[in-house]
Amino acid sequence: VQLQASGGGLVQAGGSLRLSCAASGSIFRLDDMGWYRQVPGKQRELVARVSRSGSTNYADSVKGRFTISRDNAKNTMYLQMTSLKPQDTGAYYCNADVILDPWTQRAFWGQGTQVTVSS
Repeated sequence: VQLQASGGGLVQAGGSLRLSCAASGSIFRLDDMGWYRQVPGKQRELVARVSRSGSTNYADSVKGRFTISRDNAKNTMYLQMTSLKPQDTGAYYCNADVILDPWTQRAFWGQGTQVTVSS
């Protein structure tokens, strides 16, 4: 199973970006998925998560600015980021709880995609 994250880049404060995370491989079903952010010297922190049914939760710092969504038919998750701030800068990693078969569940991580917000 692979998670491929894309969509990062350099943007000015106030701008927008849309991240995507596509899962591929031998997947029985994808359960909860999420985006995490990491900056050098700090622990990876939760940005947002979405359940298979579409229930969401967000870090307080991004509420009202970021929207997480998913397309179960495409095994893909998105993060629409608006009103970006310099403090949103970091490497964004996608995470998924993958049901490999009816008896096996594992968590997978994608590679990071860098988001840099200039002031």
